Amino acid sequence: MSIECSVEVGREKLSFNTGYLAKQADGAVAVSYGEVVVFASAVASREVKEGQDFFPLTVDYREKFYAAGKIPGGFIKRESRPSDKEVLTSRLTDRPIRPLFSKDFISEVQIIIYVLSADQKNQHDIFAINAASAALSISGIPFKGPVGAVRVGRLGGQWIVNPTFAESEESDIDLVVAGTKKAVTMIEGSSKNVTEDDMIAAVEFAHRQIIKICETQEELAKSVNKPPVEYDPFIIDEKLKDEIKNRYLTKIDQLSKYRIKHERENAKNAIMDTAKQELAEMFPETIGQAAGIIDELDGSFVRARILERGERADGRGMSDIRPIDIMVGILPRAHGSAVFTRGETQSLGITTLGSVDDVQRMDDIEGEGEKHFMLHYHFPPFSVGETGRHGGVGRREIGHGILAERALEYVIPHEDDFPYTIRQVSEILESNGSSSMASVCSASLSLFNAGVPLKAAVAGIAMGLVMEDDRHAVLSDIIGLEDHLGDMDFKVAGTEEGITAFQMDIKIQGITPEIMRSALEQAKQGRLHILGIMKQILPQPEKQLSPYAPKMKTIKINPEKIGAVIGPGGKVIRQIIDETGADINVEDDGTVTLTGPTQESVERAEQYIMGLTEEVEINRIYEGTVKRLFEFGAMVEILPGKEGLIHISKLDTKRVNKVIDVVKIGDRVKVKVIKIDDKGRIDLSRKDAI
Repeated sequence: MSIECSVEVGREKLSFNTGYLAKQADGAVAVSYGEVVVFASAVASREVKEGQDFFPLTVDYREKFYAAGKIPGGFIKRESRPSDKEVLTSRLTDRPIRPLFSKDFISEVQIIIYVLSADQKNQHDIFAINAASAALSISGIPFKGPVGAVRVGRLGGQWIVNPTFAESEESDIDLVVAGTKKAVTMIEGSSKNVTEDDMIAAVEFAHRQIIKICETQEELAKSVNKPPVEYDPFIIDEKLKDEIKNRYLTKIDQLSKYRIKHERENAKNAIMDTAKQELAEMFPETIGQAAGIIDELDGSFVRARILERGERADGRGMSDIRPIDIMVGILPRAHGSAVFTRGETQSLGITTLGSVDDVQRMDDIEGEGEKHFMLHYHFPPFSVGETGRHGGVGRREIGHGILAERALEYVIPHEDDFPYTIRQVSEILESNGSSSMASVCSASLSLFNAGVPLKAAVAGIAMGLVMEDDRHAVLSDIIGLEDHLGDMDFKVAGTEEGITAFQMDIKIQGITPEIMRSALEQAKQGRLHILGIMKQILPQPEKQLSPYAPKMKTIKINPEKIGAVIGPGGKVIRQIIDETGADINVEDDGTVTLTGPTQESVERAEQYIMGLTEEVEINRIYEGTVKRLFEFGAMVEILPGKEGLIHISKLDTKRVNKVIDVVKIGDRVKVKVIKIDDKGRIDLSRKDAI
């Protein structure tokens, strides 16, 4: 039996339907909004792998090309590996639901999401979160949801919920907000230099919509009324925990004296190894829990010191920023480079400038598009002193790279003003917290070093939170341990004027607007501190591009003249490329982008094209090349492809007996246009140009 529950959200009805599709899944829901349909299934494994002590959750979001009435490109003609957009949406869906599963539930859960219909108007990523939550809510799986999600924009000073693709382009804020009825638990998005107060207002507006969506999901779950999934709860061995406390609690407490990441990790690992060796015979069935118990006890000490003494794991105060060191221009052949080091986190930023042909072309169910600015983030295992898989790009790397890319998009010049394709790379060489925000800083410095005319410098900072009952502490510039043991990971990037990117994940039930406001203000002070140091090193973009960067120029021609530049079968444009060494890109509106290894090659190509498209003017003097000789005169090319005749009587101020006595083929001569007849034939005079 099909069951449907709906609610008005923005300008459309958000509908949840279950009972007809995928009935063998624990939970399956189709969400519709306008002509968008997103399907989600949730299934929990009935068995737990032996020795498993963690919760394996997998979220896999896929966009089907048939949803937009398209056939995939390429030779295979079927959907292949997930695109960056699909990976990002999988992460976006995972983050607000992961903290809401029962702590004693460690069975594997798999959520599979398909976009079944896309109207290329409404943005469908937010419906993946709603569909996944609804599927879990009706499944019987121990999930403490539901979760609702909306996108927020602002046009003409008015907040709008679930803006279309076109509206988001015009909006000064693009924010995805997810949460429960009680509180917001996840925020992700970018903005165009908005204030902290604007951000709070957007979140509060979003939560009012989220409450309605959660209530509708509760109505759906009540109608389905599925019994809870039976499972064997994961139980901590309290006797093992007591024995670890009796033997090692003092040593765990003494970990606070280690302020260097690896020193602390080595000391903690030594305690874990000793506990496993000494207690294995006493607790053969549960000794695998020892590492988790020690980690939990360590966390309780770290949190207590923060709340009771205001003492952080590395000795800093709550709002202190780690020491910062910056080097720029360290790679001689790169177009721009910078190293940004903050504490034990280090990012090497490298800028590469390319031509129009280097843009990233995308073809998905949203339609075709191009990216002129890309930021790629790499996190090799050596950055944390480990060995591991190296080479491919993981979900985390894609997510961190896009977050840093969004932080910088607002300040990147428009391609009309700076017609280069820009690829920015962040190589993480060392990591102890907030490498994505270090990437924002290294990228901003590297782009300045490359001479890219950014609107402003951008810096990023990661904030944390420790909260117990009515006590809380907001932490600036968190390290990895504080991220792992804390209750919030809250990243803010922006300029001196405002916020450009924002990401927040809450590991508890939610936080109040007052705490968020406090965290935003503390983040602003930290961001301004970092920007001040960056400004001391490199206050503005370099005035000259790297000598190794390609030279580029954009010119406009009459669109009716495009055919003359291209030539039959592309003959003319190929000739220009061969002769000048410049690459040429011609748009339908007459915009021509010239890219070459030297300024001379670009200028030669420009002269050639302008000559092909320029109208010859009467009484104007040109410098041309003699192409052919006749008894009665000489034919001179005054513009590429445009020739005129100098009659023998107009060759010189004195009488000329033979043309060859004055000019020969290949000579460069100045001539004046004295006549253009109705057939376009051009008469020239050398005598009048001397």
